[in-house]
Amino acid sequence: MRVLIVDDEPLARERLKRMVDELPDYQVVATAENGNDAIGQVESARPEVVLMDIRMPEMDGLQAAAKLVDQKHPPAVIFCTAYDEYAVEAFDVQALGYLMKPVNKEELGQALARATKLNKAQLSALGKPSKDQEEVPARSHISARTHRGLELIPIEDIFYFRADQKYVTVHHHHGEVLIDETLKDLEKELEARFYRIHRNCLVSVNHLEAMERSTQGQHKVKIRGLDESLDVSRRHVSGLRKLMQTL
Repeated sequence: MRVLIVDDEPLARERLKRMVDELPDYQVVATAENGNDAIGQVESARPEVVLMDIRMPEMDGLQAAAKLVDQKHPPAVIFCTAYDEYAVEAFDVQALGYLMKPVNKEELGQALARATKLNKAQLSALGKPSKDQEEVPARSHISARTHRGLELIPIEDIFYFRADQKYVTVHHHHGEVLIDETLKDLEKELEARFYRIHRNCLVSVNHLEAMERSTQGQHKVKIRGLDESLDVSRRHVSGLRKLMQTL
């Protein structure tokens, strides 16, 4: 993966470059010190990932990302910043990661790995829809605010969503996070990829393994990749059984 580093601080650029150089399969092809410079480097160096600071002179990172996302094949943007108040704006410009300084090697590696999973078609789909588009492309990631800033979890990595009062917990390959979305909205948006098994739970169709019945008569579903089984309410047993017969 070709990486561009954008930061107005020379020491910050050098630190990020050292960490990227220590990771396999990534190459720093250029550096830039502001948003204007970054746009020029994207055109000439053709990076697949941009590690970008937010507060910079001339053109900040958010402004630069907004311009990059309109390109035909935009690079994935991962913000590396000392400020946490720009997380919402970062999601608006389709950032794939939001890392808080000082960035550590493990978090950087995880963010780059997520970006690596996106092929060119997916990256293009992440661009802003034109004004005359009637349909908004389905999300490829779920965003969550955590102590590390903005985390983006690939839909394909999610086992299930579980509602608990006003929040929904996302259970995925690397743990779990809370999001401020409703199960109803998630079900409507992701109906082809997730199935409701309970009033408080949506499971990934791709991770469904088997449905079984406990000695107490309770139906449960096994999720591929997890040790635990999830309760299935009686009203959803028939539909789930039919679904699993087609898988």
